[in-house]
Amino acid sequence: MIEDLGIDLAPVVAEQRDPLLFATISGAHLYGFPSQDSDVDVRGVHLLPAADLVGLREPEETRSRTWVRFGVELDLVTHDLRKFVRLMLRRNGYVLEQLLSPLVVHTGDAHRELAALAPGVLTSHHAHHYRGFAVTQWRMFEKTREIKPLLYTFRVLLTGIHLMRSGEVQAHLPTLLDTVDAPGYLPELIAAKAEREHMAADVDGARVEADVERLQALLDEAQAGSALPAAPGTHDALHDFVVRVRLAG
Repeated sequence: MIEDLGIDLAPVVAEQRDPLLFATISGAHLYGFPSQDSDVDVRGVHLLPAADLVGLREPEETRSRTWVRFGVELDLVTHDLRKFVRLMLRRNGYVLEQLLSPLVVHTGDAHRELAALAPGVLTSHHAHHYRGFAVTQWRMFEKTREIKPLLYTFRVLLTGIHLMRSGEVQAHLPTLLDTVDAPGYLPELIAAKAEREHMAADVDGARVEADVERLQALLDEAQAGSALPAAPGTHDALHDFVVRVRLAG
């Protein structure tokens, strides 16, 4: 629950230069393994005025800011609506997790309508996103031997497998443990990471590597047998949505 964060993020939404269509919590809090010293990742969509997109100046399609507030480090990233929707159409699981995050800071009719269109962009090729993300995080784990990148590796592999099998975007690792054949030691790693953001992983390296390879094979298998289509089916509906919301201001 977002109330568990113990901070009021409404002022952060209100002070943005352009209106936010939605803002949600992503990162470790969404994934189910925050640490006591984790920052709070806020992600969302802002709506630029139409004049910003038709003039000569380059529009500020992405805004990013990191600062300390309420004694917590906040990391805020928002995309303009058009850019966000384009990312949705590029088999980008990350933005879909943000859009569908149950940890909602700010919402409205446009957010709910866009979320309702999300299933139409899901494809079997989203497996590539999670496969690539897992490789990056595994390499980070090999370098640092920390729990965080190891948990990220397992999280994205399990999310990808579950998506290929069910057509559902589920980013919460503790929930995924009950839906996918996950290693039994993951709850212990989640509990250990709760103590500190950067902590060495006390694991059997060979066993962990074998489990990662097994899940990579399961992801390949799930993609091959997935009922998800090869291409998005809601391009026109998303185009109409962006135009309508933009013109309404």
